[in-house]
Amino acid sequence: MKTTIKNILLVDDSENDIRLIKTALHEAHLGNEIIVAEDGEEALDFLYKRGKFAEFNSDIPVFILLDIKMPLMDGIEVLKIIRSDMSFNKIPVIMLTSSRDDHDLKECYENGANSFVVKPVVMKDFMEVVKELGQYWVVINELPR
Repeated sequence: MKTTIKNILLVDDSENDIRLIKTALHEAHLGNEIIVAEDGEEALDFLYKRGKFAEFNSDIPVFILLDIKMPLMDGIEVLKIIRSDMSFNKIPVIMLTSSRDDHDLKECYENGANSFVVKPVVMKDFMEVVKELGQYWVVINELPR
């Protein structure tokens, strides 16, 4: 049986957070390509292979790291669309956000988020959390085939 290394979809509008997340996942020794979408619309473009991702040839991601507060379309709207589409509704979606709002937390879980993680403020802690997330969702967790 051939093993395919699926990519990770990172959806975040903060250049600094994107850089830190990519570095942390690399330091976790994951061989997955990290695809970056800078807003919710780009995330959907990637999943539906349109716009700048129209020629992108890849399978669905192994998991999605999804921020909530973004321009154009927020992460909760993206989550709702992902969960309503049979092609994508089994992809683990981890909300990685700076929001500590109880309403956001509740809404994410009500709409099918697999996890809600608040971004730590201290860079070292942020990096460790992302490494652990990557290790769990890529190495430890078993997904249906």
